[in-house]
Amino acid sequence: MTDTTTVAVVSAGVSSPSSTRLLADRIAQAAVDALGVAGMPATVTVIELGPIAVEIARSLVSGFPTDAVQDAIDKLAAADAVVASTPVYKAGISGLFKSFADLIDNDLLIAKPVILAATGGSARHAMVVDDQLRPLFAFLRSVPVPTSLYAAPEDWGSADLGKRIRRAANELAALLRSGAPRDIAEGNWDGYQHQFAGNATRAEKSTADIDFGSDLMRLAAGGSLRHHPERS
Repeated sequence: MTDTTTVAVVSAGVSSPSSTRLLADRIAQAAVDALGVAGMPATVTVIELGPIAVEIARSLVSGFPTDAVQDAIDKLAAADAVVASTPVYKAGISGLFKSFADLIDNDLLIAKPVILAATGGSARHAMVVDDQLRPLFAFLRSVPVPTSLYAAPEDWGSADLGKRIRRAANELAALLRSGAPRDIAEGNWDGYQHQFAGNATRAEKSTADIDFGSDLMRLAAGGSLRHHPERS
């Protein structure tokens, strides 16, 4: 982790102004404040998916990210933590948000703390965050904080929303302050399956990066696993 902690905001809001972006901004500011109290100065980088929606569609069809999409992925890869905010449509997360997630390497967010958030027109959709966003980020092997956030129209004037935002921000700060995400990623990196030439900061970019003596490569070449006495 660098001296300055970077929090990446991913917002799939498309309206102007966007309640999804507004919620994400409030969460990001609370995270910066909590990290500051913990002695960890932080900055925020924003990834707005609405302006690059067409680029995301082209990238999905071609199988290769456009420059705009690659820039967004690079920002995400360089971040220490993530605030993921999506609108809810027809009892589901935004298709735009899911399309962007489909372009992310499976190992891009390994052990990165994430605050999950969504906005919708009714409190009936509150569970979408835990029903759909949490499994998605679990698949990506990130570390969602325990408190998830949802804002319906009636929540914006409620003090309870602010309390929940601060709680989630404090959870994020506690995770980063502990160093656990870094230790998890570094201590287990070789145990994860990675995408060659992927966007993760430690992804293998060329044949010179590959450990051909690893158990995985030995199996891929038709060999057998090496015997480890300490595992007996």
